[in-house]
Amino acid sequence: MTCFVAFATDNNPLQDFCVADENSPVLVNGLVCKDPKVVNENDFFTSGLNIAGDTSLSPVGSNVTTVNAATIPGLNTLGISLVRIDFAPWGINAPHTHPRATEILTVMQGTLRVGFVTSNTDNRHITKVLNEGDVFVFPEGLVHYQQNIGHGNAVVIAALSSQNPGVITIANAVFGANPDISADILAKAFQLDKNTVYQLQAQF
Repeated sequence: MTCFVAFATDNNPLQDFCVADENSPVLVNGLVCKDPKVVNENDFFTSGLNIAGDTSLSPVGSNVTTVNAATIPGLNTLGISLVRIDFAPWGINAPHTHPRATEILTVMQGTLRVGFVTSNTDNRHITKVLNEGDVFVFPEGLVHYQQNIGHGNAVVIAALSSQNPGVITIANAVFGANPDISADILAKAFQLDKNTVYQLQAQF
């Protein structure tokens, strides 16, 4: 009997860095590297995370400022990104998932209720109230959320274990799909009548 064993992991970088070449027409899984000879300090730098995001334009009362390889080209291939999330009083970061990243979040200001839900069939809701300086982890791929439960603004900084973690906001994906998911399917899945489904789809 012959036995074959295979191991698969993310590739380690083969050079010191691979600064993204934003002008390259080549399409790859990630971003093409700029010539290292023309790389400079600004390829590894950004600023502005001290500036609060505008939450007044968001229907859910939050604003996400992203730092990724599009913002800092030197992050390309390094497997990490960062966000600042600003919350208005009682604002939320609606239930969502990152299909390619674990998230670790630190509360810089305010008090938040956070949580995530484990996989089927347990669907266990793990939730905690966080205060300034508290840190919480959301495992890769699991649906999670944050809610400001204080009367003032709240701010968090979160790191994600991918340069492109992706984000799927559950309500937007389900009720805002283009083209629409059949109202029959959504009505049965969410135990709603079709008119309610149509109203929800119109909102997204």
